[in-house]
Amino acid sequence: MVRLRQNVLIDGKELFKEFKGSLTEQYVLQQLKTNKEMHTYYWTNDRNSAEIDFLVDNGSEVIPLEVKAEVNLQSKSLKTFHDKFNPKISVRTSMADYKREDWLINLPLYAIERINKI
Repeated sequence: MVRLRQNVLIDGKELFKEFKGSLTEQYVLQQLKTNKEMHTYYWTNDRNSAEIDFLVDNGSEVIPLEVKAEVNLQSKSLKTFHDKFNPKISVRTSMADYKREDWLINLPLYAIERINKI
């Protein structure tokens, strides 16, 4: 059990604050699962100090995907994964606008279903 305080359940805003990250990850997974050709996996390093929310296998490549519930764009685990496995591209999804950098694409949450088109 999560041992929530009663007021968290009663006040909807509190509930969303408490579980914003989990709810955002759930939303992304639901969007990814609409495409039957993509398979999703999870990755963590040996020390459990870095994790990738989703590894998206579209049949031709594996795309690491980090989910952020806000505009916070720090993705240390994504950088760790990229440095170790050197995927063609890494993707972060967040509330921020689309942005392409050297090794990283920020894909807005509202466009996550387009991940197989990048």
